[in-house]
Amino acid sequence: MDNTEMVYAGFWVRVGASIIDTVLLMLVSGPLLIAIYGWSYFDPEETEVIAGSADFLISWVFPALAVITFWIMKQATPGKMAISARIVDAVTGQPPSAGQLVGRYLAYFISVLPLCLGLFWVAFDRRKQGWHDKLAGTVVIRTVRHGPEPVRFAKPDESV
Repeated sequence: MDNTEMVYAGFWVRVGASIIDTVLLMLVSGPLLIAIYGWSYFDPEETEVIAGSADFLISWVFPALAVITFWIMKQATPGKMAISARIVDAVTGQPPSAGQLVGRYLAYFISVLPLCLGLFWVAFDRRKQGWHDKLAGTVVIRTVRHGPEPVRFAKPDESV
C-alpha cells in the first residue's frame, strides 16, 4: 500500500533545499573563480562587484542556466529533489512551461528586493507560494511518505 501524500512545500524545507543548491553551486564555481582570479577574488577591497567577464559567466549566467535547465528537465533543482519537492503549475498541477520557469527565475529578483519579503512570504501563504511563484503561476509540492500501515492483529475472538 502506497502511503504518500502531496503537500505544499513549506518555508523551512525550501530553505534546506536552497542551502543544498548553494553548496553545490559553490563547489563548482568556487574552484573555477579561484583558478581564474586567485584568492584575492574573495577580498572585497581588491574585487569589484563583478571581477570580470569570467566572473559574470560563472557567478550569474552559469547558475541561471543550470537552475532553469534543472527546472525544465526535472521540475526541481538537486536541493528540491533531495527533499522530494517539485515545481508544478498552480492551476493544473502539471509541469510548468519553460516560459513560466524563466519568469519564475527572473521573479526571484523581485522577491529579494524588498528585504527578501517575497521569499519569506512562503512562510505565511496558504499555498506556500513566494512572490516568484505567484508571478509565475507555480507552486512547489512535496511528496511526504507516512510509512507502512500498521499491522493490526485480530484478537482470537474478533474478526479483522
